[in-house]
Amino acid sequence: MHACLLAARPKTLPAAVVPVWVACVLAWILTGACDLRLAACTLGGAIAIQIATNFFNDAIDSRKGADTSRRLGPTRATASGLLSARTVFVWAIGFLGLAVMFGSMLYQARGWPVLVIGCPSLFLAYGYTGGPFPLAYRGLGEVFVVLFFGLIAVAGTVFIQTGGWPVAALLLGLQTGLLSAVLISINNLRDRAEDATTGKCTLAVRFGHRAAVAVIALELALAAGVGGAWIVLGHSPLAVAGVPIVLLGWLIFHGVRTQAPGPAYNRLLALGGVLLLVFAAIFHAAALLESLTH
Repeated sequence: MHACLLAARPKTLPAAVVPVWVACVLAWILTGACDLRLAACTLGGAIAIQIATNFFNDAIDSRKGADTSRRLGPTRATASGLLSARTVFVWAIGFLGLAVMFGSMLYQARGWPVLVIGCPSLFLAYGYTGGPFPLAYRGLGEVFVVLFFGLIAVAGTVFIQTGGWPVAALLLGLQTGLLSAVLISINNLRDRAEDATTGKCTLAVRFGHRAAVAVIALELALAAGVGGAWIVLGHSPLAVAGVPIVLLGWLIFHGVRTQAPGPAYNRLLALGGVLLLVFAAIFHAAALLESLTH
């Protein structure tokens, strides 16, 4: 069981939980209602896809030799020999099946758009590191996260709740996706030396340490900066969710700027996860405040 937990990477789950959480809050702001059954199915599907992605990543990276003895991050189940690649693949497919089960319930509620959202998400759980064009090996990991763990996850959840595609969902999806991308960027910067020797051409490998630090700074700055658009959209209290991005984001940026890649980056990754959760909590609190003032 410990090996399965290693492969599932529970510390990454905020990236699946937060988009659904904040999107349901936004749906409640816009319509005054939130269908808890649909929210539970959306959350279940998101978590299942995230875990499946992690299982595929664990097995595929091991097969490609991307997880070596030089690894600075947490132990990988397949590469360390705790689980066979076949077992990890079976677990991944099982979680994809669970995601399909949740998706079928959402399809009954909202129809064909669920397929448009869900089918690419299911495929890219594998295609992120596997297939003929693995995104993580082509320097597209950050783009993938902003798109699928941000824009699509948030806007899709709002659609499930409301049946519409409001501009506010895209704004919130962009903020959430950028904060999730910070996690990938820190991870890739930490592993740059190892990845350079195994053919994993992340942005950090392609452009070097200074550029990778600049990408993290840009992700944080954009996530905080675009929050000002909440004022333009008439939801001024929601802009306060950008405050922790500035405060905690500075600590993250200072860490990657002043420290050489190493085990200390695992603490910065944890701080990035905390930032994502704090952003969601303050966004939720701000939404409650807005409801009291209207």
